[in-house]
Amino acid sequence: MKRIAVIAGLLLLALVQIPLDAQVKKPTLMVVPSDTWCTINGYVSDYESAGISQKVPDYRLALQSDPVLVAAIARINMLMADRGFPLKNLESVLKSIERNQAEEMLLTGKTSGASIAESPIDMLRRTARADIILSLTWSVNEVGPKKSVTYTLQGLDAYTDLQVAGAQGTGTQSFSSEIPVLIEEAVSSYMDVFTDQLQAYFDDLGNYGRMVNIDVRVFDNAAAIDLESEYDGYELAEVIDNWMSDNTVGHMFNKTDATETRATYEQVRIPLYRENGMGMDAEYFARNLRRYLAAEPYKIPTKIVPRGLGSALLIIGEK
Repeated sequence: MKRIAVIAGLLLLALVQIPLDAQVKKPTLMVVPSDTWCTINGYVSDYESAGISQKVPDYRLALQSDPVLVAAIARINMLMADRGFPLKNLESVLKSIERNQAEEMLLTGKTSGASIAESPIDMLRRTARADIILSLTWSVNEVGPKKSVTYTLQGLDAYTDLQVAGAQGTGTQSFSSEIPVLIEEAVSSYMDVFTDQLQAYFDDLGNYGRMVNIDVRVFDNAAAIDLESEYDGYELAEVIDNWMSDNTVGHMFNKTDATETRATYEQVRIPLYRENGMGMDAEYFARNLRRYLAAEPYKIPTKIVPRGLGSALLIIGEK
């Protein structure tokens, strides 16, 4: 009878645990080809910012030109979906950007005409709003009629580009399997360890906050307002410092590059979610600061310029 009672108790405990485990939040993922893979295969385009030209991955060209890539992304998506991870589809996000390109490509100051461009990669991440980017690289090995795939899969924080998980290896040789199948088989053997790394990192963000950067700048025509302007005995820079301390997780942030016209806040730990349960990013966090500065006693006009998910620019003196 005691054994039966113990077994019944264990079963009851298991039933109680199931709903709790089911409620564990998982990070939203998006699979993309790596920068290295895009460069090797010629899927890059030129992007110019502040007079500096650089090569960036051209995901649209890659998806249109390489059916193996499309199939490989689909295979990785299925592996992640089977493990309960929510996903954003790269091709769908690109189409969404194209539909809204006129609004998304350029933000222009209403009064001065000042403009600040956002890079294609930053725009992609801000539109997708994935928590973690899965960057996939692979190459095909051929020995006679046999083929195998060597791959690298990196989990990158979409807000900071920090690598938070990784897996790499070479799959078994095959006579007939298609490349996407070989990629799936090679990745599968490491997938449990990889997803454990992803979840552990996301759990850490829930406890200690997500890291973002907030840049504060003063317009040249900011009507005599700068970061040394005083309000009730405090310089504006101190007002912003105090707001950061009050609104970050554990009061954690690092202030660098502080002058009367600019300040940079790095490693700013913000909550994962807003009060309504929606995800929080650098832009939303900066907008809370904008609302604070717009109220009494400051009544300072400001403008927010998002730069991807993990960085935002707050410009003082113009709306």
